[in-house]
Amino acid sequence: MAISGRLVLLAAAGLVPVLLFPGWLTVLGVLLVLGALAVLDVLLAAALQQVSVERSAPANVTLGGVADAVLTVRNSGPRRLRAVVRDAWQPSAGAENPVQEAEVPAGERRRLNVRLRPVRRGDLSAPHITVRSFGPLRLAARQKTVHAAGSLRVMPPFNSRRHLPSKLRRLRDLDGKAAVQIRGAGTEFDSLRDYVRGDDVRSIDWRATARRSAVVVRTWRPERDRRVVIMLDTSRTAAARVNDEPRLDTGIEAALLLGVLAERGGDRVDFFAFDRRMRARAGTTAGGNLLGQLVQAAAPLQAELIELDWAQVPAQVRAVSAHRSLVVLLTSLDSGAPEEGLIPLAARLAQQHVVVVASVRDPLLGEMLQDRTTAAKVFRAAAAERALLEREAVTAQLRQFGVEVVDAEPHQLPPALADAYIRLKAAGRL
Repeated sequence: MAISGRLVLLAAAGLVPVLLFPGWLTVLGVLLVLGALAVLDVLLAAALQQVSVERSAPANVTLGGVADAVLTVRNSGPRRLRAVVRDAWQPSAGAENPVQEAEVPAGERRRLNVRLRPVRRGDLSAPHITVRSFGPLRLAARQKTVHAAGSLRVMPPFNSRRHLPSKLRRLRDLDGKAAVQIRGAGTEFDSLRDYVRGDDVRSIDWRATARRSAVVVRTWRPERDRRVVIMLDTSRTAAARVNDEPRLDTGIEAALLLGVLAERGGDRVDFFAFDRRMRARAGTTAGGNLLGQLVQAAAPLQAELIELDWAQVPAQVRAVSAHRSLVVLLTSLDSGAPEEGLIPLAARLAQQHVVVVASVRDPLLGEMLQDRTTAAKVFRAAAAERALLEREAVTAQLRQFGVEVVDAEPHQLPPALADAYIRLKAAGRL
């Protein structure tokens, strides 16, 4: 039984005659009256054994969006239900009205809408619903907790979608060139045309030339249907916040933009998230929706406070693609000891694949580097300078092995990675 604030006020009012006319009889009388009223109020309240609550929650919502969880309160008893209902969503669900009042006549039901504005990506839950049934005097109440589990998946916002039209135009321009003079791996035959001054003589098709009695050259275009493998690092370094956003979320944005761009560019895309074991996997399927698969796979991902097992990454890449592919490693350049993990791994993968390492750079380093107004800020600038030099050293070592490096600030990383993919496509390296 729950005691309401109204009963406390009556008890306080009952102290007035006690103070004016002190005596045990007066005190006892006030307490007996209040107790009798509370017991009577509880007896007149609707029995919670005859009250049921059903939940209907939306399956998915995008981060930054709004969703409504619907609670249906059904009163099967003979008395009117005067209730306060609390929906126990976790704080990151952003419930605006988790506590609501409801009056349900006997034999009827009422619906309550709980407005949710999630502030964090992932799977959110509400394990139970609490119902408090008051009597007509609202002096006391009965209460019970109903185990009606609800869940809500908050999808990545994919803010980098705004870059997709411009990147697709660049891809279409690349495919639409009349002649792309690219030789070697990563090209495929397009068509024949007459030779003009400046064409590479190695492109001459001698058989077609003999048939036409005119010099004919082959034209080439960037090869389609190549494989793009994206690995997202979910180890402890992914939990670091850059610009008030986890590195993991920035990596997800970059993976979404690159995956959709590569698929629409005619390539096959495979994505997996990994630290010491596979956390998620998605890829291009016949007639499938790649963006939907990527979003569903990335939504529940959370950074694990463990080190990435670099030794297992080549085997995971081979399991996804045994052919020459573009392998994109979304990780950190300053993760632990790169000379023992990232650099040897990237060098090993570069022997068979085209490798790109994409990393988030903290813009705070540049700000610290510029501000040297006090002695303390000079030391901070020196620390920032050292961190940037270490990143440049790791980048230089990776490029010695033929690895492309994309090191950019959070909002710049997704388009920068997409630009690197287009450059590799144009150069015929895919």
